[in-house]
Amino acid sequence: MRLSTWVSARNHIGNSLALVIDKPILDLLNMDVETPLDITTDGRRLVIAPAEPSERRRNFEAAQRMAHKRYGKAFKRLAE
Repeated sequence: MRLSTWVSARNHIGNSLALVIDKPILDLLNMDVETPLDITTDGRRLVIAPAEPSERRRNFEAAQRMAHKRYGKAFKRLAE
């Protein structure tokens, strides 16, 4: 799929360039400033995609859900 919206690489940060991705592309990919990215290359092209969560991240999130399910009321009382 090709979009007519473009990506700008004209912003300098030190010795590097910053890519500016237009909002319609971010929306299409369901990405925002917090989205972790995988950036790869074939030697000619950059491929930027939302990163798949690592097994470690998935395990952490599962443990977090379990803790909130089991101890959510206690967490809420402690936060008050």
